[in-house]
Amino acid sequence: MSEKTLAGKAYDQLFTQVFARTDPEWIHHKAFAAIRAARPLTQRVVGTAAAEAGSPVEAMGIRFPHVLGLAAGFDKNAVGIDALAGLGFGHVEIGTVTGEPQPGNPQPRLFRLTEDRAIVNRMGFNNDGAEAVAQRLAARAASGKASDVVLGVNIGKTKVVEEDDAIADYEKSTRLLAPHADYLVVNVSSPNTPGLRDLQAVEKLQPLLEAVRVKADEVTADRDKRVPLLVKIAPDLSDEDVLAVADMAIAIGLDGIIATNTTISRDGLKSDAAKVTEIGAGGLSGRPLTQRSLEVMRMLRARVGDDLTLIGVGGITTPEDAAARLEAGADLLQGYTAFIYEGPLWPRRIVRGLAGR
Repeated sequence: MSEKTLAGKAYDQLFTQVFARTDPEWIHHKAFAAIRAARPLTQRVVGTAAAEAGSPVEAMGIRFPHVLGLAAGFDKNAVGIDALAGLGFGHVEIGTVTGEPQPGNPQPRLFRLTEDRAIVNRMGFNNDGAEAVAQRLAARAASGKASDVVLGVNIGKTKVVEEDDAIADYEKSTRLLAPHADYLVVNVSSPNTPGLRDLQAVEKLQPLLEAVRVKADEVTADRDKRVPLLVKIAPDLSDEDVLAVADMAIAIGLDGIIATNTTISRDGLKSDAAKVTEIGAGGLSGRPLTQRSLEVMRMLRARVGDDLTLIGVGGITTPEDAAARLEAGADLLQGYTAFIYEGPLWPRRIVRGLAGR
């Protein structure tokens, strides 16, 4: 029996016997604390093995150690970037960070659908706010102990900010956070902030992205090269709207698109319908997104050619899933829900699995 199989079986049993019977948000905080505490060991053993197995990727003028990164949502406040890198992620995207601190939606707001290997969340961008996160990132850089992991910063709209003031809110986050980012992501696709997805309409999205681009250039003028800017879109966009976003991204010189965020759809789930109804609203992530996220990736690559960096996320669980997303046109990959279900050795398994192909 291989090390992979032993480790996988051990984590599956731990998940079934402990994690699945525990409040998801509580166990997230406890598990994340354990990951941070274990950083010295994991960085030497797990992260090193993943880095050695992976092949470097050049994208957006950045050298990524390999294709796989951690999607936004796990480390909202930039408290464990280097510990997560120590598990083998080649890039870590923090956030979503908003201009102002906010507690997010009332609990409970995080739910598992274990039969579907999926998660429903309506966290509502709970985070410490751009000022606090910027201070944390500055302290990390000054410590001399930061890893060389590629750092993405994902920014979103503060809930209490009206749509008419959204640009100013994003500009504030950009001013504070762009100086610390290897790349910057504008999130307009979470279903848990009222009105946010309305900003995906091209007539609203273009001026927002253009304003963020100008502000990012302004606050990073001392760099040799500009900070790459991407937008993260929802799988629930129509095909026509996906293509419209792709055209707009090319037109304004965006660096990339992340596809896709969570879905509000509940179609085709294996989980008990009554349980799904009881959980209620929120973004669904995990296995059920695999097919739609793959379709969106194919559409985007066919539309933009080689002009944009595309990051594939949504329902990537196995090396075969990862390979399919790359074959569909992704330059880089991200995961989150599979990391929860598969455990801390999952990044290494994906990277080594891709290398084996």
